[in-house]
Amino acid sequence: MPIREATAGDWPRIWPFWHRVVAAGETYAWDPETAEEDARRLWMNPAKRVYVVEDASGAIVASAYLTPNYGGPAARVANAGFMVDPEHAGRGIGRALAEHVLAEARTRGYRGMVFNAVVETNPAVKLWTSLGFTVLGTVPAAFEHPRHGLVGLHIMYRAL
Repeated sequence: MPIREATAGDWPRIWPFWHRVVAAGETYAWDPETAEEDARRLWMNPAKRVYVVEDASGAIVASAYLTPNYGGPAARVANAGFMVDPEHAGRGIGRALAEHVLAEARTRGYRGMVFNAVVETNPAVKLWTSLGFTVLGTVPAAFEHPRHGLVGLHIMYRAL
């Protein structure tokens, strides 16, 4: 599946699955009731490089962003966010997108990548671990999961 840098015109095709994922309240520490315009500002922020995955029909089935996690002398540590349309989960799209973004981060001079708040029950923890990320620590009972109750938020890191 082709992966390319997103354009502003891609947002209307990202928003439907972005909204479903965040509204489910299971994997992101964003308000499940985030309005579309606020979501667009969060995801399509000009400080971020945003990527999309298209299927054979040209539908956008996943998106990710890459951005510095810190500023100044620590700006070579990246942060990223990933979303796969739940209707397309389990097909290797997330892994392909993650590998692409990790390669982009290395190309852009980042020395490491950190995830600040990975819900410990998120199935993506297995993916991140398989890609070399380690859990640096867990903030206990920091996330109110709709099915599991209070769960921890992992801080995960990988050198690039």
